Amino acid sequence: MHKKNKNWKKTLLLSLMLLPATSFAAQGEVDGANTAWILTATALVLFMTVPGLSLFYAGLVRSKNVLSILMQCFAITALISVIWLVFGYSMAFGPAENPFWGGLSKAFLNGVNKDSVWGDIPESLFIAFQMTFAIITPALIVGAFAERIKFSSMLLFSGLWSIFVYFPVCHWVWAEEGWLYQMGLLDYAGGTVVHVTAGVAAVITAIMLGARKGFLVTPMMPHNLTMTITGAGMLWVGWFGFNAGSALAANGSAGMALLATHLSASAGALTWMTIEWVRHGKPSGLGAVTGMVAGLATITPASGSVGPGGALILGIMGGLLCFTATYYLKQKIKIDDSLDVFPVHGVGGILGTLLAGVFVSQELGVFSGNGYAEGMDMASQLGVQVVGILATGAYTAVVTIILFKLVGMMTSGVRVSEDEEQIGLDISDHDEKGYT
Repeated sequence: MHKKNKNWKKTLLLSLMLLPATSFAAQGEVDGANTAWILTATALVLFMTVPGLSLFYAGLVRSKNVLSILMQCFAITALISVIWLVFGYSMAFGPAENPFWGGLSKAFLNGVNKDSVWGDIPESLFIAFQMTFAIITPALIVGAFAERIKFSSMLLFSGLWSIFVYFPVCHWVWAEEGWLYQMGLLDYAGGTVVHVTAGVAAVITAIMLGARKGFLVTPMMPHNLTMTITGAGMLWVGWFGFNAGSALAANGSAGMALLATHLSASAGALTWMTIEWVRHGKPSGLGAVTGMVAGLATITPASGSVGPGGALILGIMGGLLCFTATYYLKQKIKIDDSLDVFPVHGVGGILGTLLAGVFVSQELGVFSGNGYAEGMDMASQLGVQVVGILATGAYTAVVTIILFKLVGMMTSGVRVSEDEEQIGLDISDHDEKGYT
């Protein structure tokens, strides 16, 4: 009897010791409607990368590099998914009460089971939804160094960049313990976390890698605009999951975010088309889809804070400013950000994050009350938005430079040789052709 009682005490003590490692998520009741919507939204956001972004980018490069772009997006999807399982989710959303990262206590999804709940949806679903954001962010950067980077270097850089840039910034902005979250930064669906980080990393890597051979001398026309416009349409549809899904519920906020997203994309497309029409006499399909993406990038951080009117203005401003940035970056500054990642995603994300602090006001927003962070007015909210943009941009720039140099040393140079660039990455990296 004594021995049995002693074993029982040991078992109880062991159970109590293990309890913190197996009960991170609050155990609550799962809401079926919210769960169904986030299941759908998760599929939509993954749909944005494969096939949406993949086709969008692949159509913009020359035919000898089409397969390399598709392969890069596909490989990033697989790589980041595994890293997210190993420690990415823990770094971003772990329970550590740390303003800079979530710790490693949830590495390999420790403690997550079918009964774990995040809010009123399964924690496994929240993990999958956030994973799709982690996937598309480094995939966006691919457009900056398209047609001239080694596949091995691209893959290594994407993994390291996600670990040292995306995961920490995600924690800063979206985890309740994050220092920018605590400060009151408004970033509904990724203006800083996704677009500023990807945009800044894109322009840094484009500068460090150097321009493509023949840049601004030899015409480098998109080889298949049909493919690009098809991918753009998939991005437009998938973005509803990106922004409306960030409500993490099937409610009015999700509905308004979806409406704002669509209106901003429409306004961005029309603005870009109009500028081309006035300047060149004809609107282009490429201009229409680029303007659409500019509108989407601009509304992303503000999609849960602004009304339809604010979304319309943001889309117009995004189309105008991103068009101007695209022209000056390539034609004036002569930086070969091949597929316009910084001038569209970076500039759009900065603009949307900044103006979220304006259009969230009671007079211009969609809510009956003040939409600012607690205790703030427009001036103080704008100050927080500026801090968020500058901190995210500066941190991304410094770490990207370090990682790019490190990858160069580890892979004996990041860029392919001149002969390989001339042949095309389809052959040099994969020994295959996109077209036969």
